[in-house]
Amino acid sequence: MEQQRTEATESLLVRQGNNNLVYNEENSGVGVGDGGSVAVSDVTTILGLSTFVAACIAFGSGCALGYSSPTQFSIMEDLGLSVAEFSFFGSILSIGSLLGAAISGKITDLLGRKLTPWLLDLGRISLGFTIGIFSYLMPIYISEITTKNVRGRFTAIPALTVGWGISFMYVVGSFVSWRTLALIATIPGLLQLLPLFFIPESPRWLAKVGRDEEIEDVLLCLRGNKADIFNEAAEIKDFVESLKSSSKEGMLEIFQKKYVRQLLTVAGMIILMNLGGVNAFAFYSGVIFVSAGLSRMVGLTTLAATQTIVGIVGILLIDKLGRRPLLLVSTAVLCFSSFLTGLSFFLKELNLWEQGSPVLALIGLLMYTGSTIVGAGITSLLLSELFPINVKGSAGSICNFMGSFTGWIVAYYFNFLREWSSTGAFFIFSAFCCTNFILSATMVPETKGRTLEEIQASVSHSSV
Repeated sequence: MEQQRTEATESLLVRQGNNNLVYNEENSGVGVGDGGSVAVSDVTTILGLSTFVAACIAFGSGCALGYSSPTQFSIMEDLGLSVAEFSFFGSILSIGSLLGAAISGKITDLLGRKLTPWLLDLGRISLGFTIGIFSYLMPIYISEITTKNVRGRFTAIPALTVGWGISFMYVVGSFVSWRTLALIATIPGLLQLLPLFFIPESPRWLAKVGRDEEIEDVLLCLRGNKADIFNEAAEIKDFVESLKSSSKEGMLEIFQKKYVRQLLTVAGMIILMNLGGVNAFAFYSGVIFVSAGLSRMVGLTTLAATQTIVGIVGILLIDKLGRRPLLLVSTAVLCFSSFLTGLSFFLKELNLWEQGSPVLALIGLLMYTGSTIVGAGITSLLLSELFPINVKGSAGSICNFMGSFTGWIVAYYFNFLREWSSTGAFFIFSAFCCTNFILSATMVPETKGRTLEEIQASVSHSSV
């Protein structure tokens, strides 16, 4: 059986240089194959519609994440909440996310990529639960329906729209009551309902559950009716069959030696990013601005613009420069910006440079927020790229559960850390971001320009 798996892997590695589909990045991915047939189109209407659904879910998740930042003072005043009570309110989203993350991989494997968004709509009563599933589902689904030429930028779109959702809450929350803001946040969930009837299932999930006869139809739908999808369909089927013949289904399969490096890398990045303060910045940006001596309205509006600009730039660059360069830059900036924010509070506590310390805080927050959009998108993308489909569900559940748990810790205890020492809190975040940079620099492979099967065969082969 081991010999059979190795032969299948080597066969796929050899195939990397011999694919007769022509991908032309400079001409929207349309070319002509060896036999004169029309090659795969990287971007089609159905792919755009599928990404729109993912973006709506992401925007709604961003609204949930950003809700507590502009409403903290009004909610505490109207309802008479203490710091501890509001911290519990702010962090309870992460508790729901823990539950969603724990089952996200397996429930997505069971129901498929397309049907799971229906579960998300039904589960909006528990926003954290839906976010826990979304964190795994969206990058997996998009990466499995896109071509290698545009996989990075399309998979990064949900991270950008999460940022837009957070920004939307920041801006609108400055003008409306917290009750009205909660009602407005339900709109993205309604927008995705109709398109759900028209988006296709993931071809790789179809292969996993034995519905091979549907794969070609789905690929034609995604790549264009006249596209030559024979090689892509064969590659997906062959790789999934090799996995079925050489491994078993089950949660413990992910702990095999050949998957340990990927699991430690992705789980480590997600955990360190959360311990680096992502939820603290997302949930409590308003109070951070006020504590630093800045206008909450000006600060939150500027954050919204920064997230949009940096997110778009990241989408444009991710398939050109690659995952590693952008990931290293984003984690380095997260480290520096956290340190800069901590330094601003340090100067304020000592009554030094009173004119400049708020500016340092603003620069630090803007840099951190922009880098988070890029870093979170790449981390989610790597989760979808590095694990083969037989263990992807288990890997997603483990990684997102650990991320949600550490995110809850930061979200709940941040206000207490801030009362202890704002300087110390941001310096701690900086230290975790620095550790994340070291992990990324030493463990993360480049995955640009390769199909999912090529990436997973290569990574598994090097781990044997």
